[in-house]
Amino acid sequence: MGNFSVKWEFFVKTLIEKNGYVQVIEGLRNTLIIAIVGLVIGIIIGTLLAIVKIVPQNNKIVKALNKVVDTYVAFFRGTPMVVQLLLGYYVLFPLLEIRMSSLMVCIIIFGLNSAAYVSEIMRSGLLSVDYGQTEAGRALGLSYPVTLWKIVVPQAVKNILPTLGNEFITLVKETSIVSFVGAVDLCTAFKNIGNSNYEYMVPYLVMAIVYIVLILIITMFIKLMEKRLRAGDKR
Repeated sequence: MGNFSVKWEFFVKTLIEKNGYVQVIEGLRNTLIIAIVGLVIGIIIGTLLAIVKIVPQNNKIVKALNKVVDTYVAFFRGTPMVVQLLLGYYVLFPLLEIRMSSLMVCIIIFGLNSAAYVSEIMRSGLLSVDYGQTEAGRALGLSYPVTLWKIVVPQAVKNILPTLGNEFITLVKETSIVSFVGAVDLCTAFKNIGNSNYEYMVPYLVMAIVYIVLILIITMFIKLMEKRLRAGDKR
């Protein structure tokens, strides 16, 4: 117990006196930015991919797009996130002569990765909406795309909200790999605190607690959204 007290003192000294908290705040901010913006990108692109998958395959263009979507989803679901991150940062963007910060690269790659998963989530959500809703929209004179976007998609989002919440939680935890391309996240911040005095027990323990608290807050927020949506349905 005494040994732990010494390690705790080292941690507090580094965190406060040596401004370690600055890195923790920066890491937390970057973690949330990558996860939130990545999910938004994933929802936008994933919804478009899902729509391509469910529209009638009645012409060559749609069939070709369907093949492209299958390839996209297979790549991002079939390779580890860290591999995608390294390929984007060290291969893809340099080949395209695109210069951007490591944080921005992480946001883009996380968004593209999330889109592959969200596309399958959204596809199942769209298919769960009764087809009568689509027929009703068409009967009112709405085009097929407008019917999908204004009637089917909003109902699908309600059905898949818990799964989207799980995807967000996954993205938050996956941000722990962004140090591979030089970005600072929550995990990197606590690792640097440990590196300052080669005492890793307390920093890593506190890091785990911070992640748990963060996930619990996100889970509570998702449940609150579900509750409000259910209340809206009852009204």
